[in-house]
Amino acid sequence: MEILVCIKQVPGSNKVEVDPVTGVLKRDGADSKMNPYDLFALECGLSLKEQYGGRVSVITMGPPQAKAVLYEAFAMGADEGAIISDRSFGGADVLATSYTLSQGIKKFGKFDLIICGLQTTDGDTAQVGPEVSEALDLPSVCNVKKINGVEGDGLLVDMEMAQDIEHLKVKFPCLITVQKDIVQPRLPSYLKKKATETKEIPMFTLQDMDDKDKNHYGLNGSPTQVSRIFPPTSDKEQVSWTGTAEEVTDKIMGMLKKKKFIA
Repeated sequence: MEILVCIKQVPGSNKVEVDPVTGVLKRDGADSKMNPYDLFALECGLSLKEQYGGRVSVITMGPPQAKAVLYEAFAMGADEGAIISDRSFGGADVLATSYTLSQGIKKFGKFDLIICGLQTTDGDTAQVGPEVSEALDLPSVCNVKKINGVEGDGLLVDMEMAQDIEHLKVKFPCLITVQKDIVQPRLPSYLKKKATETKEIPMFTLQDMDDKDKNHYGLNGSPTQVSRIFPPTSDKEQVSWTGTAEEVTDKIMGMLKKKKFIA
């Protein structure tokens, strides 16, 4: 089975600068990590490979330094990886991002199963996975909470709905997005890390795509525009009190009444 896992490098904290003109995150030089939801997607792919054989490949879209998450995936057991990177792709909304990913996936190879994390911590839209499936004309199942295995020409999954759980079979080739905690991600292997730290990673740019029209990518290809983006402000207030137990208790009760937490 040929499995592809889509992964993303996201900011390591909420202390990220925003470009005041374009409204996009300044990712260059910022502390980064693999999107936590993608760790679960990767573990699902590796577990299926161990059960049914095949290969697990990973692909990411971002600046050149996003290769770091590919090497992390190699250390966990992924076999191949590719990065989609070009200045023309910067500032993409979910539609342009999913279209760019679909173009890169076409160049990377043919896959029986594409697995995405449910969402990313820097966007939280949960839209890219299903939009990639539409762009690739593949059946998809989102919000998968359990993979029950392969049966014939398809994958058996449990999809969580608002009121119930649906048991589905989706035919290969297909795409699924998986929930957090669907499995327990494994730790990277030091031996795998050393063995793959110089592994060649192909990079797909605009000139590698079948569609080379710049108007379909990045800010130009984004029908939604961010009018304003800013980091959340902290409203935490720390107060330290000293005194006897009775005195501190009275102060706590007074504060709770003032803030109307209690009558």
